[in-house]
Amino acid sequence: MIQFELPTDRARFEDALAFAQEQVKATVSKHPGFYPLYTKDGKWKHEGEAWSHWCDGFFPGMMWTFAKHNKGEASQFWKAKAIEYTKPLEARKTDREVYDQGFLYFSTYYRWLALDRDPAQKEVLVTAGSTLAQRFQEKGGYLRSFVAPNSLFIDSMMNVGIIFYAARETGDKRLREIALRHALTVRKTLVRGDGSVAQEGIFDSDSGEFLEQSTHQGFRRDSCWSRGLAWATYGFGLSYEYSRDARFLATAEACADYYVTHTNGDGIPPWDFRAPLEFRKLVDTSAAAITASALIRLSRLIQDPVKGHFYYMTAVRILRTLCDEYLAKQTPGWQGILQGSLYHMHRGLGINESAVWGDYFFVEALERILRP
Repeated sequence: MIQFELPTDRARFEDALAFAQEQVKATVSKHPGFYPLYTKDGKWKHEGEAWSHWCDGFFPGMMWTFAKHNKGEASQFWKAKAIEYTKPLEARKTDREVYDQGFLYFSTYYRWLALDRDPAQKEVLVTAGSTLAQRFQEKGGYLRSFVAPNSLFIDSMMNVGIIFYAARETGDKRLREIALRHALTVRKTLVRGDGSVAQEGIFDSDSGEFLEQSTHQGFRRDSCWSRGLAWATYGFGLSYEYSRDARFLATAEACADYYVTHTNGDGIPPWDFRAPLEFRKLVDTSAAAITASALIRLSRLIQDPVKGHFYYMTAVRILRTLCDEYLAKQTPGWQGILQGSLYHMHRGLGINESAVWGDYFFVEALERILRP
């Protein structure tokens, strides 16, 4: 097991995880039953635009992580809260309009199953994965995005894992084929030779022919939106775990290497790696948190111990910066955990704010790195 190089790291990360629990507990108390998305002036509950509804699993997902990390009464408290916020999501397991089944259920029911081993939780996961698979476009070989039938998003790599899961648990070869074909299509059409990624791919609906790369949240279609790169790094690593297809591990490494060689010196990326300099001053800490968690996973998947150690220590570097410079405890009254996230640049949403997915993956990365 790789160990921290500095003795202060464990204390730093434990303190950050304790602060995260304080922030979540305060939100539960102030806004019971509320599922955060992004802050506005540091506050969660506001009338700002949502754009899409893909985040409801992340808030209870943090609670499940706290339940696992703690012991005794603290663990029981977080488990009870996690169940309270998780159960309302179950009804969406059969909703064919839901595109983000992985985001919703891997963060909640998968963690619940890991603690209780109850077949009821497994049934929710399998049903959700089977439902998501119905979005598969045979012509083109991909899961359609929520935008249009001819649209494929890089974000889908964070959701295809739940189809792999359903295939494994049921032995359904068709589900496995869908997951494999989708991941290979994303690899072919959205991941470039240098490891950078496009956010969206556009296909001809009649023939299934790939037409062009596009974007909604990046600077332009040929740029590299950093959160999209983070989704790819994490998602291809997850796909490799389920499939053991070496192509997916190689892709995850290529994306990770692009991040490492193009990010800022402190490990926190600009919101888009190829945006003009005046636009690159804005960073996205949520992309950093996702990537830190992905790198910890990769460090344990690859065979090369030197590169594995490099990925691990890069994650440590990212987490140090997040803890020391972006933790919201430095701003009284701020309700999120991490500052410096960016939701949607072009719509002006959540710029230099907290984002619930950034908080979730930060908490996940902290728990993973503190795990014995």
